[in-house]
Amino acid sequence: MSEKVRPYGGLKSYSRRAVAGGLAALTALSMVGISAPALAQASDYPNKPIRLIVPFPPGGSTDMVGRLVGNLLAERLGQSVVVENRGGASGTIGSNTAAKADPDGYTLVLSGVGSHAIGYSLYPAMGYTDDDFAHISLLASGPNVLVVHPDFEAKTFEDFIRLAKENPGKFTYASSGSGSSGHLSMELLKQRSGTDIVHIPFKGGAAGVTAVIGQQVDSLMLNQDNVLPHVRAGKLRALAVTSSERNPAYPDVPTIAEKGFPDYSALSFFGLSAPAGTPAPVIERLHRETVEALKDPELRQKLEQVGFVVVGNSPAEYSKFLKDEIQKWADTVKTSGAKMD
Repeated sequence: MSEKVRPYGGLKSYSRRAVAGGLAALTALSMVGISAPALAQASDYPNKPIRLIVPFPPGGSTDMVGRLVGNLLAERLGQSVVVENRGGASGTIGSNTAAKADPDGYTLVLSGVGSHAIGYSLYPAMGYTDDDFAHISLLASGPNVLVVHPDFEAKTFEDFIRLAKENPGKFTYASSGSGSSGHLSMELLKQRSGTDIVHIPFKGGAAGVTAVIGQQVDSLMLNQDNVLPHVRAGKLRALAVTSSERNPAYPDVPTIAEKGFPDYSALSFFGLSAPAGTPAPVIERLHRETVEALKDPELRQKLEQVGFVVVGNSPAEYSKFLKDEIQKWADTVKTSGAKMD
């Protein structure tokens, strides 16, 4: 196996003995940090099936996105993309498997907020860091939504914050579990608004929804696709979304940012990543095909109808996005004292 070469930052230069007729080409390759074996490996990529690790169990949004994107990549690359579900620990178990895989382009991972942003602060011994990945593209993102029972006394987001400030420690909020994006999105809101709302973690979003509909818990912060059917059915009232812009599936629901907290943004997201050292030409091919796949009308329709915003950006842009997310959630975890159950 060839030595790892980290594309898009931290590239190594390699001294090579030029061969007759190839000096100019090899010199150019050495300037961008691509070894001759890596170039040869990438020239016929892919020539066998690709494994896409989805670090969550079958079913649910992460699995849906992984299978949609995997099928489209298979069509574009001319090779099977085999989805492998490896759930556990907010996605960190499957992501750790991907981090340790050979950096040859034949193992990819669906990266997300839990496994590639929040997890670094909550799982100190999870076995990998952001440097263990070469990021390809942000696929899609969606907000969490703050919801209450329709009979709850706060009818607007402003009412909710006012009541919480007037009654510290009185009100409760549910999440899908400690360390989830909903949990930390609410903790970030509490920090920005100076409110004291008691966290009631559940084992999964469905249980939290049931508790709020049954009025055992006052409010809930959860991914937009999970609460959308209940909002549309009138069983829950949406007070605000956590994205910086309004979500198309919730056009009449304000953002927290527009209601007095302009720097507030908290997203759940899905991206595509590979082990660090995957040859740059392979990353470039995967990026190109991924961005084209995200233009598929059927994929966009399936994601947008449940509130996801399809993105498709560059490896550098996705890497920068992740670094910012890692820092934001590290600060939130530290200030809140959040710990895993």
